[in-house]
Amino acid sequence: MIETKGLTGAQTLLRVLHGMGVERIFASPGSEWSPVWEALAEPGEHMPLYMSTRHEEVAVGMASGYAKSTGKLPAVMIHTTVGALHATMAMRGALHEQVPMVVFTGESIAFGEDPGPDVGGQWLSHLSDMGGPARLVEPTMKWSFGVNTKSILPATIQRACKLAMSMPRGPVFVSIPMEYLFDQMTHNAPSERGEQPAPVADPKGIEQLADMLTGAKNPVIIVEDAGRTRKSVDCLVEIAELLGAAVCETRSTGCINFPRTHALHAGYEPAEHLKDADVLFLLSVIAPWHPASRRPGVANAKIAVLDENPLRIEMPYLGYPADLCLTGEIETSLEALLAAIKNRIKKGDSERAKRADAWKNRNEARRKKWREEAEALAQQQPMDTRWVAHEVSRALPADAMVVEETITHRLAVHRYFDGLKPGSFFAGCIGGLGTGLSTALGVKAANPKRPVICLIGDGSFNYDPAPAALGAAQEHNLPFLIVMFNNQGYLSQKSGVPKYYPNGWAVKAKKFAGLDIAPCPDYSTIVKAFDGYGEKVEAPGEVRKAIERGLKAVAAGQTALIDCRLRPVSEIADRGEG
Repeated sequence: MIETKGLTGAQTLLRVLHGMGVERIFASPGSEWSPVWEALAEPGEHMPLYMSTRHEEVAVGMASGYAKSTGKLPAVMIHTTVGALHATMAMRGALHEQVPMVVFTGESIAFGEDPGPDVGGQWLSHLSDMGGPARLVEPTMKWSFGVNTKSILPATIQRACKLAMSMPRGPVFVSIPMEYLFDQMTHNAPSERGEQPAPVADPKGIEQLADMLTGAKNPVIIVEDAGRTRKSVDCLVEIAELLGAAVCETRSTGCINFPRTHALHAGYEPAEHLKDADVLFLLSVIAPWHPASRRPGVANAKIAVLDENPLRIEMPYLGYPADLCLTGEIETSLEALLAAIKNRIKKGDSERAKRADAWKNRNEARRKKWREEAEALAQQQPMDTRWVAHEVSRALPADAMVVEETITHRLAVHRYFDGLKPGSFFAGCIGGLGTGLSTALGVKAANPKRPVICLIGDGSFNYDPAPAALGAAQEHNLPFLIVMFNNQGYLSQKSGVPKYYPNGWAVKAKKFAGLDIAPCPDYSTIVKAFDGYGEKVEAPGEVRKAIERGLKAVAAGQTALIDCRLRPVSEIADRGEG
């Protein structure tokens, strides 16, 4: 039993969140949360750590980074209506990435007409909408609800926590009227647990999948977000080695799913394996190739799917065929699959060993080619993305944690940051730009003793609420390193036009609308306003040294920004390289 009878709604909120295992609240709230601020000031009982973030998108982004790097459930408190709308892009990203969090806003339902503390005239004149904030954000959330009576407040908070952590995991939203935050609760809340049992995929389906994989002549595993736990990665490695199967990540991979220097790691282009694979195992993947209607080239090839949310109910179209579709928590389901495969495979199988050797030779040749391509650019100025990615990766310490929000440079990041360990890489931009810095802050908040590096494009940086993120880093002593891949524009504004209009006016006149970010700001000075360290790098031979100086500054307690000046998008060939 959680004692909430006689407590205010604000006290109840904090006590119930603590009881559900929530350790952090990331916040950018408005005045409606004054009862919670009063409750936080009370001495005594342990409560979740409250971290102010100065912007709603930063609050949600930090919660995302924290959840990804710990597996724990965070809470978010933001301002009503306008704050909820600010946060929708980041919340939509959490929905599509299946990142759990509980997001709260305030609300008013009486508009000062009831006895008690006056909520203020701003509610009636500026802050109210039909249906309240829960209705405004509903499309971006797994579940959204406005509390409509104080008696259900404790149970609603508990339910929200359980919904966020149940499969498929994701963000949930609760708006709480300010009147209930002031009011007293009438009964105690039952004890509940935030963690939910992890359902394993159907056992018969696991057996079928094991039969498909062990009976295949050329199985290929395509993976995107299965590596959220170390055990999942270890299971996948053992499965791949037993099968002699290649493992290919997608460009949109959000974590380290498989060791990137492993002999069976087959790059980041799943479509290239369609022509040869007789069994394709899609493991926690949204879009392995495009268009979805493409089919394997091998006659009677089979496709199997395993995911927590394989049919992607939040998406209007999926279109990928599946001969076997399994729903289950990834780690426990992979453990069951590994056991089933072990029962079917004899050690020393020569055919599988021969297949593994072929993949080893192919994959090692691919990685050697990538490395040689980067090293051949060591003297090129303006600098190439591949050289910068190569040098930055070589400068990072072994315990580095990396957050990526680059888009244009993502493939180079995947290829050259091959030394990262499972649990040390996180996407910061799925669903939209603007959360890379805050995701990195959330990772840093969860791992204060480890160096955290945010790889970000200059275009992405302009979408991030950078002053709020840098201010939060300074306020909470969360120094991290920002490495900017600065090509001084938006390559997407250029690369699509020659594709659709190869002989059009834009190509002939070399006039591409919205291409340049010009004049290019001196980004390295921005961080100095927050007592940080900034440096602009233009010479290829200085990249690694600059990163080392940035890491030294971070170790000394300063957030650092290294602005790496690449070849401008206006000079990049029309084929869209870079």
